Amino acid sequence: MSMLRPDQPHAGPPGGPAAPLVSLTGVTKRFPGVVANDAVSLDLLPGEVHVLLGENGAGKSTLVGMLSGLQQPDAGEICIDGKAQAITSPRRALDLGIGTVFQHAMLVPSLTVVDNLALGGPWWRRPDRAGLARRMAEVCRGIGIAVDPAAVTGHLSLGEQQQAEIVRALMRGSRVLILDEATAMLTPKGSEDLGALMRRLVAQGLAVVFITHKLNEALAFGDRITVLRLGRKVGEIGPERLKAMDAGTATAEVVRLMFGAAAPVDAAVGEAAAHAPRRPAGPALLEVADLAADDPSTPLAGVALSVAAGEILGIAGIDGNGQKQLAEALAGQRPVRAGTIRLDGRPIEALDVGARRALGLRYVTDDRLGEGTVGAFPVATNLVLKEIGEPPFWSRGIDRPAALAAHARALVTAYDVRTPGIETPIGKLSGGNIQKALLARELSGSARAVIFAKPTYGLDVQNIRATRRRIREAAAGGMAILLISTDLEELLELADRIAVMARGRLVGTVGNDGEARRRVGEMMSGVAA
Repeated sequence: MSMLRPDQPHAGPPGGPAAPLVSLTGVTKRFPGVVANDAVSLDLLPGEVHVLLGENGAGKSTLVGMLSGLQQPDAGEICIDGKAQAITSPRRALDLGIGTVFQHAMLVPSLTVVDNLALGGPWWRRPDRAGLARRMAEVCRGIGIAVDPAAVTGHLSLGEQQQAEIVRALMRGSRVLILDEATAMLTPKGSEDLGALMRRLVAQGLAVVFITHKLNEALAFGDRITVLRLGRKVGEIGPERLKAMDAGTATAEVVRLMFGAAAPVDAAVGEAAAHAPRRPAGPALLEVADLAADDPSTPLAGVALSVAAGEILGIAGIDGNGQKQLAEALAGQRPVRAGTIRLDGRPIEALDVGARRALGLRYVTDDRLGEGTVGAFPVATNLVLKEIGEPPFWSRGIDRPAALAAHARALVTAYDVRTPGIETPIGKLSGGNIQKALLARELSGSARAVIFAKPTYGLDVQNIRATRRRIREAAAGGMAILLISTDLEELLELADRIAVMARGRLVGTVGNDGEARRRVGEMMSGVAA
């Protein structure tokens, strides 16, 4: 099966709209205790970027899983070129012309691009690397990109890895390309480049399915928008209607579909929100000088920064450039090889996690279940996870259930953690509610300086909005906030200053003014320092 070319139009009614490449009719998928997709029907047409929007838990991932062969529907049918098909495996999906590029690269980083393309071929046959490289070059020319087949995949940027995955899908005959949160880790320029690439792909007759949480991207890149809510398809905006709407009207309509008629329009996220007037900064509270820490992939070197009380300092950069290592070094989870960390003038680089926390330094990790919480433990226990054995919740090594319960109920109420009860295992909660519990734990008590690592990553629009509000409130209350995020829109909305991290170093810092987007984008892309 070869990639559909402009001289191979998809069969459809003469003079009418093209027939769907893929049609879902009444597709339903159930898991224990939940209906993930409830009688969903939609068509994927050649020549269209079809955007799927919805909160976490709306059913987008399940729908993608069924199209890519990872799951099978319990009811309904999926038709390819008008014929009902069972997509029983990822291999079957590829055979039917459906390719999926997931948010995290599925390439082997130690192999070259061409060796990654050879994976999945017959094990008894030596791969024809030269032939694969020629086919790859042909596909790249056809869609207007350049990827070096001999490059080691792990040395490529995230955008280049994504392009390599798209090329792999097209070389395997994909006519429907699913891009799942494809811009989450890209620079602004990388997102623009992907949008332009999608336009070239649909111009060649492909159907592109684009999943995103960012409404501005949905409106900029999409031809058709389908909104899911609680597993159901609640609305669709077709090309003619979408073109007739201005940005404000389209945003209001999408938000209404996602959250219901009572949803406020400002629930929209990812719209380059205007930065609030700069807050008066207090004295320097968190100071870092010449910080160095070892790491096999991205060591830290010469990091210097200062965050004042009441200030939000954003850290931008493509993921994997030392942001995680910086957060861990500041929090006490990673040994410091050189340099100093001061909290309110006091050196803390030699202190452990507990001692730093006692002084008011808090860390909200991006790994909510793997690092931030213990999924099998109750909500109440997770809210004191970093204070196990300490008063007032323990006395002489014995827990005080009444004190633990009262503390948990107060935080659950204050931070609106939606849970059946404080004894419910936290791993059974949604990602948004786990994040609320993390915020409750880290922002309460004696918190003075807080490190946030990608605090809204993977959350739906409502929980993104709630988390950002908490960050603003923490700064307004006098805390020093270090906000690490791969979402530039988030940093432009929240931060007073934005520093850019690359290869374990801070390469520059800018004030959050009208030029911040351009200057940060240039530094992230390596154009300026």
